[in-house]
Amino acid sequence: MKAVITGDIINSRIELASQWLPILKKILQQFGKNPEQWEITRGDSFQLLLAPEVALYAAFQIKAGIKQLRDLDVRMGIGIGEQDHEASKISEANGPAFVRSGECFENLKKQNLGIITGNPEKDEIFNLLLNLALLTANNWSSTVAETISIFLQNPEKSQTELAKQLNKSQSSLSEALKRGGFDEIIQLENFYRKEIHSL
Repeated sequence: MKAVITGDIINSRIELASQWLPILKKILQQFGKNPEQWEITRGDSFQLLLAPEVALYAAFQIKAGIKQLRDLDVRMGIGIGEQDHEASKISEANGPAFVRSGECFENLKKQNLGIITGNPEKDEIFNLLLNLALLTANNWSSTVAETISIFLQNPEKSQTELAKQLNKSQSSLSEALKRGGFDEIIQLENFYRKEIHSL
């Protein structure tokens, strides 16, 4: 089983690519090699192939990274399934995971994050929970997005350590995490990991 995230940057023309491209690349590099596991195509579109259990974590990391730039956001469709054909470039690979990811991405209307696993009951629950999470995540300010991004990238570090690293008070970090619904997003992410194992 694999997960594929198909995405693009919303409002990418507002900002210079030099502003958001390094952020996106840095996050994608954490999850695999280019171009076997990830590629950026058509300027502002990307695909990432990874293990199903970390797909949602990666999606939130990408969102937090991109939303550090005030006018930008990201649209992503996650597909879970098999990979039938492995290729040296992700854009040439295929299988149900790729088909579902593309289909999910194409069907995103009002929402900018969705998932198709091939199990309609699970999809309904996941997408309902994602829609609720996005009520908060879509409104992250750049400060909140930056804080969440750093916490997602350093899960092993404590608030105290990160406050020191960022030269900020622990209370301001704690406040930003609260505004961004960080604890709830981690709960959702844990629930997703548990459920994805039983697919």
